[in-house]
Amino acid sequence: MSVLEIIAVVVSFLGIWLTAKRRMLCWPVNLLACALYFRIFLDVRLYADMLLQALFGIAILYGWILWARGREDAGEVVVLPLPPMRAVASLATGAVGAIAIGWLMHRFTDAALPWMDAALSSFSLVAQYWTARRHAASWLLWIVVDIVYVGMFAYKDLWLTAGLYAAMILLAVLGYKRWRVARHGHSHPA
Repeated sequence: MSVLEIIAVVVSFLGIWLTAKRRMLCWPVNLLACALYFRIFLDVRLYADMLLQALFGIAILYGWILWARGREDAGEVVVLPLPPMRAVASLATGAVGAIAIGWLMHRFTDAALPWMDAALSSFSLVAQYWTARRHAASWLLWIVVDIVYVGMFAYKDLWLTAGLYAAMILLAVLGYKRWRVARHGHSHPA
């Protein structure tokens, strides 16, 4: 456990909590968390997760723009349904990405856990895309991904980060409940 990991955990927790509450401040806070974890993952040779943080940075900018455009007059971010075909296509893309990234990491790097790291990274991008698109289902995918992340980070002796991801499971449950309530309070088309 390093000072950098402690700071990254606090910033990440704050970012996810703000996301669950549908607050625009979540985007700059999450961007800072990405930068901190980019460095941490470089240090422990989780290269797919390091790359994921860079891609999250781009996805965060995308989500920030979409959320800024997708607010009601009262300033609340509108939650939209996830069309079934988009869900299937996104999950299929996540699977293809997991295989491609895993193969590259296994073949060309000294990554510690190339296949698991790749799968988690790929499906995290899917979950982030769904979050940016304001789909409550993003939280269900985050729950699954975060459960596996807890195990991987514990295995890599990143205990504080494993604890963060355990807490993020609880935040994802909260986020899902809040977003479902918000979704049912609106009748906006997909």
